[in-house]
Amino acid sequence: MYRRTVDGTVLDFGTTGALRQSNLLMYDRQTETWWQEVGGEGVIGHFAGRKLEQLYLSIVSWADFKAAHPDGQVLSRPDSGRAYGQNPYAGYDRPGSEPFLFRGEKDPRLPAVERVAAVERGNEAWAVSFTTLAEERVVAASVAGQDIVVFWSPGTASALDSGSIARGRDVGTAGIFSSRGPDGNMLTFAPDAEGHIVDQQTGSQWDIFGRAIHGPLEGEQLTPVPGRIGQLWFSWAVYRPDTVVYQGAG
Repeated sequence: MYRRTVDGTVLDFGTTGALRQSNLLMYDRQTETWWQEVGGEGVIGHFAGRKLEQLYLSIVSWADFKAAHPDGQVLSRPDSGRAYGQNPYAGYDRPGSEPFLFRGEKDPRLPAVERVAAVERGNEAWAVSFTTLAEERVVAASVAGQDIVVFWSPGTASALDSGSIARGRDVGTAGIFSSRGPDGNMLTFAPDAEGHIVDQQTGSQWDIFGRAIHGPLEGEQLTPVPGRIGQLWFSWAVYRPDTVVYQGAG
């Protein structure tokens, strides 16, 4: 997700119908610049070489969203006739699958269709696989001097597994946040015996949105860190082959 204002101009975007390394190319209607979806960089046209400002985005289950934001707004066009709950690419992300329409070189460090949580800071890029996150639940890192923590939670269906998204296998979701608490001090996080994420300094419990929901810090919010959450590895690695991959606590 990106901010659509560039040099004070609000841009309207559409899809070009073209792919680059199996990744969407967008265009803006004001200048007809073509923009790469991964990285948000203008690749052809007036804004070539410019990057859109990345904003925080995570894909969560509808149940989690409703629970956290009961008054949240939903972008919907009920009369569009589109079957939003259906997936025309069933099986796309099943283990062992090959990426559709991708002809680039695959990075063997992770399976091509493995989901990752990835962060770019300065000249550095870092990623952790959802498989590792599902095992550890919490992963801490430092990327270009910024201390971050990645939370993982089950309960989110894959949008690419089944013809019906609601029947997709549970791939979970992640959240990326600054490791510093509301007072600016460093917090260290770990799953408790029930799998809840707690900080070791206060024993507060945190949800996938980076909110303290129980304990001394209840009501506080960690600072979200923009990144790519749920990106398929092949699509990320072809643009950031220099990515450092977290290999697990072991």
